[in-house]
Amino acid sequence: MSRGVLVVFAAASLTEAFQDIGAAFERAHPGVKVEFNFAGSQVLRAQIEQGAPADVFASADLLHADALAASGRTRPHRAFARNALVVVTPGGSPRVRSLRDLAAPGVKVVLAAATVPAGRYARKALERMDGDASLGAGFAERVRAAVVSEETSVRAVLAKVALGEADAGFVYATDAAAARGRVAVIALPEGLGVVATYPIAVLTRSTSPLAAAFMEEVLGAEGQAALRRRGFLP
Repeated sequence: MSRGVLVVFAAASLTEAFQDIGAAFERAHPGVKVEFNFAGSQVLRAQIEQGAPADVFASADLLHADALAASGRTRPHRAFARNALVVVTPGGSPRVRSLRDLAAPGVKVVLAAATVPAGRYARKALERMDGDASLGAGFAERVRAAVVSEETSVRAVLAKVALGEADAGFVYATDAAAARGRVAVIALPEGLGVVATYPIAVLTRSTSPLAAAFMEEVLGAEGQAALRRRGFLP
C-alpha cells in the first residue's frame, strides 16, 4: 500500500466517530489519506481472511478480533470503547412504546443476524428479558417469532426501522443518536441491557507506518473525546 494511504476496516456503528477521527488524523498528517471500509464486523473479518488489503481492524466485539489474532492476522488488540444496546422504533407514533410491546400481536421486529455482534448482543438481551416476570412468560420466544428480517449490519437494522419497515429493532445507542429525529429510543433497564466492547488492532501484513499511529490516535485523548461526542462509553 502507498505510504500516504491508510486502509481502516471498522464496524458499521463506528462510521461517524471514525470519520471524525480520520479527518483529524489527516489534518495532523498532511498528505495522508484514510480510507474506510465500514460493514458488519463478521463481514470485515471474512474479507481480511480472504486477503483483502487493510491496515487496521476495529470490531464491535471481541469474538471476531480474537479470531483474527488467533490466526496471526492481527497484532494484539486493545479495547478502545464500549456501547450500550437499545431498542429503536420509528419516529412519530410508534406501535412499540415499551419493551413489553415487542411481543404484542402483529408487531414486526428486525434484528441483526446472529453472526453480527449487534445481533448476538440482542439475543443475549432477549435471554435476560425472559427472566423478567414483568414481561410475561415466553417473552423472548414471542419476540423471536415477531422477527421479520435479520440484517448483515446494525446500520441495516437502523435503516429498516427509520423507514418504517419494522416496528422495532435492536441497535447501539450511538446508532440511535446518529438517527436522532427519525427514531425513538427505548433504553434497556439495568440487568437486562448488554454493553458491547470494541477492540482495535493493526494487521500483521500491514506495511504502513501509519497504522500504529492511527490506533494510538483512537486510544488517545482526542480520539476518545471524538468517540464520547458520538455517544460511545469510555
